[in-house]
Amino acid sequence: MKKDNFMIQNASIIGFLRTILIFMLVYTIFKYLMRLLAPYIMRSVAKKAEDHFRAKSTSKESNKKEGEISVDKIPNSKPSNNSVGEYVDYEEIE
Repeated sequence: MKKDNFMIQNASIIGFLRTILIFMLVYTIFKYLMRLLAPYIMRSVAKKAEDHFRAKSTSKESNKKEGEISVDKIPNSKPSNNSVGEYVDYEEIE
């Protein structure tokens, strides 16, 4: 009975070490592949962003003719009452 208990503990330690080794191997391979593929992925993302912004800017410009002025926001027509307080004259004292 004592021998069976030792075999179970030994098998679980070997399984644990094998699992750790597999995780380390997968992590190392993933890190190596990402180091190789990261420039291509970043270039692709940057190109998509550039195309998106270029398409957005050309769509706004295509509606306007050259020399035409456009107003994006109309200011409020209400007069603003910015009275901070009462105006007081002052004299300089020497």
